[in-house]
Amino acid sequence: MKYIVIFICLLSGSYVAAQELFVVTEPASNAPAGSLSVRVGQSLMKNDLEDDYMYALSPEITWGINKNLMVRASSYLDNSVDRLDLAGASAYAKYRFYSLDDLQSHFRMAAFGRYSWNKNPIQQDAIDLMGKNSGFEVGLVATQLIKKVALSTNLSYARALDNKDNHFPELQGAHALNYTFSVGRLMYPKRYVSYKQTNINAMLELVGQTITKNGRSYMDIVPAVQFIINSQARIDLAYQKQLYGSVYRPVKDGVFLKLEYTFFNVTR
Repeated sequence: MKYIVIFICLLSGSYVAAQELFVVTEPASNAPAGSLSVRVGQSLMKNDLEDDYMYALSPEITWGINKNLMVRASSYLDNSVDRLDLAGASAYAKYRFYSLDDLQSHFRMAAFGRYSWNKNPIQQDAIDLMGKNSGFEVGLVATQLIKKVALSTNLSYARALDNKDNHFPELQGAHALNYTFSVGRLMYPKRYVSYKQTNINAMLELVGQTITKNGRSYMDIVPAVQFIINSQARIDLAYQKQLYGSVYRPVKDGVFLKLEYTFFNVTR
């Protein structure tokens, strides 16, 4: 815990404008109006159930409808059946309803929702609507940008449903509260001279869940580094590690690689 506190303190010393593009959570700010973004997320996670590793692939497309509304479609593939196969898909929408802008800072709040479909057998107590469970999620997110530092937190309610032909186990809790906290800092460049400069961001994210039926919970820590090239291309590298957990889930530790490219003014 001492090292986590030190890392957050290092991220918090700030001076100009920062990015709000986190790796495993969404900020309250939206995709640029009229833009289309294509993202491919990959993860390699240790699977305690099989004493092996699970590889997952997640292609996504995001549309910034206007400055306040964005939508995203995602699909999820993994090798849980000994080959890379389509596991599910989801639709996500976020509406920014509050903005407070200042010269070197701003504050945003947004509401979001997700609906997910999944066909795989249910093998864990934790509710994961991004590749493991069918269901829906609704929540709120708030993001504060102060010079080079972005702080973001969200709270959401998730409800798991049956996975196609696999009924949700009656003894498991189908309702959960999700909560996150993220901090990111622009590390490079020290001074902007062109939008073509490569940005390097360091960030730390905490991702947790509590099953309301039994009070069981977990908390993950996700340190990451992010590269933004020519203000359009994005590369994320992250490592996820469980800090504590009383919720059974065989896949909880591993690495992420995300690649994204944004096309501006496509639909305007």
